[in-house]
Formats: sequence, C-alpha cells, structure tokens
Amino acid sequence: MSNDGTQACASCHLAENSFTDPNRFSTGITGEMGTRNAMPIVNLVWNFQNRFLWDGGASSLEDQVDDPIENPIEMNNTWPNVVATLQATSDYPDLFEQAFGTPIITREFVARAIAQFERTLISGNSRFDQYLLGDNNAVTAQEINGFNVFMDENRGDCFHCHGNEFNPLWTNNAFHNNGLDSSFEDLGLGGFTGDPLDYGKFKSPSLRNLAYTAPYMHDGRFATLDEVINHYSEGLVYSNTIDPLMKNIAEGGAQLTDSDKADLKAFLLSLSEPEFTTNPAFLNPN
Repeated sequence: MSNDGTQACASCHLAENSFTDPNRFSTGITGEMGTRNAMPIVNLVWNFQNRFLWDGGASSLEDQVDDPIENPIEMNNTWPNVVATLQATSDYPDLFEQAFGTPIITREFVARAIAQFERTLISGNSRFDQYLLGDNNAVTAQEINGFNVFMDENRGDCFHCHGNEFNPLWTNNAFHNNGLDSSFEDLGLGGFTGDPLDYGKFKSPSLRNLAYTAPYMHDGRFATLDEVINHYSEGLVYSNTIDPLMKNIAEGGAQLTDSDKADLKAFLLSLSEPEFTTNPAFLNPN
C-alpha cells in the first residue's frame, strides 16, 4: 500500500496493541513522524457519529482509508499506483473477484475491503463484560469500587464521555476539550470545521483494552494510565473551549484520593480483553 512497499496499515495499527501504535508518533516511509498517536481500531462499526479520526476529518471508514495512503509523511502513495500494484499480484485479483464479483481492482473496492475488515474488529469479552453478563466472580471488589468512582459525579465523573454499563462501547464517540492545554497548535475538530468553538476538541476514544494501547491522548503525551488519571484528578488546564463536563477545572480536577485512583485504574484495566489481541481472524495468515 505504501509508495516503496515497506509499510502497511498494520505497521502502525498492531494487533497486540489493540490495533494502535505503542510509539507516541508513527513514522512514515520517509522517516518523518506525525504529530498524533495512531488511534486504536475497535468496535468502530458502532460509531454512529459518522466522524472518524481524532479530529473527525473522515466521514466514514471508507473515507478514512484515503489519508494515510496519500499523506506524504505516511505511505506517500497515489491511488493509481496502489491499484496498479494490487492488480499486478497473483492473488489479489482473485480475492477481489470473490468479494466484489470482478477481478478489476478499484480505489472504491480497496477502501470498502479495508473498512469492512475494520468493522469486524469487535471487542466485547473483557472481565468486566463477563461481570455485566452475570459472572460476579469475574472482577474484584477493588474493580467494582473503581467502577463506582468512574460513575460518581463527585469523584471520577468519567461516564459522561466514556459510557456506562448500558453503553459498553466505553465512549460516546463525541469530541471534547478535556483540559490538556491552554492554547492549541493542533486545533483538533476546529481544524476540520473551522469553528473556533471547536478548537482543542478531540474524539473520546474507547476505554477498551487500555492495558495495550499506551501511550494515551491524541498526541500520546501520557505514557501511563496513572498519568491519565492524575491529569483528570489535578492536572486540568483552562482554555476558552474547555468542555463544561470538566466542571472541576477551578480546582485543577477531581482531586481523587490515592485509593480512588488505584481503584479507578483497576476498573479501567478490567475493560481489557487479551483474546482480542491474539484473535487469529485478525492476524496476517502469512
């Protein structure tokens, strides 16, 4: 898929990391790095907002395929070259005929094939999922207390952006300014919409598989989950577009106790599904 044939989608979206990159910034074929952390690819089939990427710049998974292929600091390729490369292989024309009824490969078919694979990347069997399905032994008392911290508006107050037991995607798929900076070089959603009211807003990622998806935030600034929790506890920074949900901004955050932090972390890690990262259906058969 890349101009020099050295890079694939899986180069920056690794199965063992819940289809994200363990590096803060991914490196393209020219050696240049981007400025955002690769987003995890999980449960995107239920993204009914029809906005993908950290800044909402893609309106569908098919649309999202375009940018990394044509971006000069990522795959640095052209669609005519991608199509010609795939058409010249011994196996892809047959595979496209099986999928689309024709051996003639097109940009549309490539995008549809990649997007449809991404829709199969479903994670829903973490220990906390098992608990919600009735297995009371699937989680610990600490993890249950961490869930209570998560749901408590006077403590963690995390559920407005990241769901609850009735929204187990663990994201609302919306865009928020979560108090990372007082001013913005990366405008986030505002860079896409052009609306100053959207400056500094980024997509809330799913909390699933946090055990595998470090570093965290759109720019990978936090190497650990502890740093993330500390940010919301005492590291919030005011800006003009700060989300109203960051209601403890005047105090710098929720001011969690050490025990609440530990319990919250335990709960968040219980949303991880080891089998998702090793599912043979998601791995390269070669």
